[in-house]
Amino acid sequence: MAATAFNGCISTIKSHGHKSNFALDQECGNSSLRLTSKGFKINLEVSGKERYCFRQRGFSVIQASSSSQTTVLDQVSTPLNNKVDTPKKSSEAALILIRHGESLWNEKNLFTGCVDVPLTKKGVEEAVEAGKRISNIPVDMIYTSALIRAQMTAMLAMTQHRRKKVPIVLHNESEQAKSWSQIFSEETKKQCIPVVTAWQLNERMYGELQGLNKQETADKYGKEQVHEWRRSFDIPPPNGESLEMCAERAVAYFKEHIEPQLQAGKNVMIAAHGNSLRSIIMYLDKLTSQEVISLELSTGIPMLYIVKEEKYIRRGSPAAPSEASVYAYTKNLARYRQKLDEMVH
Repeated sequence: MAATAFNGCISTIKSHGHKSNFALDQECGNSSLRLTSKGFKINLEVSGKERYCFRQRGFSVIQASSSSQTTVLDQVSTPLNNKVDTPKKSSEAALILIRHGESLWNEKNLFTGCVDVPLTKKGVEEAVEAGKRISNIPVDMIYTSALIRAQMTAMLAMTQHRRKKVPIVLHNESEQAKSWSQIFSEETKKQCIPVVTAWQLNERMYGELQGLNKQETADKYGKEQVHEWRRSFDIPPPNGESLEMCAERAVAYFKEHIEPQLQAGKNVMIAAHGNSLRSIIMYLDKLTSQEVISLELSTGIPMLYIVKEEKYIRRGSPAAPSEASVYAYTKNLARYRQKLDEMVH
């Protein structure tokens, strides 16, 4: 057996030590051992089919042609003095959706659309409160729109997370941007959460309504006309986007970029806007065009989905009163929260 031969080689190493200045050749069954003052190298071959190579003190696996020995090799391949975080594909993942907090133009009752407006003081408070509500839910990646109100919401929310990881905005707009924003500490990287910004997650573009007061616009064009522009699925405002047009770009981006991360077991948070998130929820919940136009999303209230076996199961909002039921629903979330509790105590 490969394991028997390997154990024999390890016994030889232990009996001779490996700090002295010498070289040793040792045959172990169908395996060979070369031990030098700089470390050691083991070539293990069984019946000419399985070949393993171990180098130096860390036992890093170079080649393994047989999967039957994976469990044994994994146990010895971990460095003796260093803890290694080995990413494993999870059977489920968490998806958090947050509409940004109140913006300065929300406060003024203006059509905002793709105009880049920051949060109000109330919006900041809403973002912080949203962070408290998701502070026990794992987050591995963050996606936001390209607009500041969504980005502020994501960053403020993460200041409340118990894991205390730092959200880092990725800059891939040019080679120089990527080069200048590199992190050179692997330990620091482990304490960061990548943040991807995408214009496809922007609010729908309201065209000639942007900057206009909603009440004054209703007085000018009539309530029914403005309601049609705001709430219909396929009728856009003048020179703007309909909800259908917004959904085309937002859902396409979700499928291409975000869904693969969720299927790989990554826990994802999306901070975006009323219409881009309504579009994604339409896809997740399989809503009709009539159902989605009546869907209302409050500012700063997170929604949680459990992604399992390529299905999206909505858990609603992880607000404090219902938090226990959120964690009772999945063992993985319960374990994660328990680990956070242990870190504190």
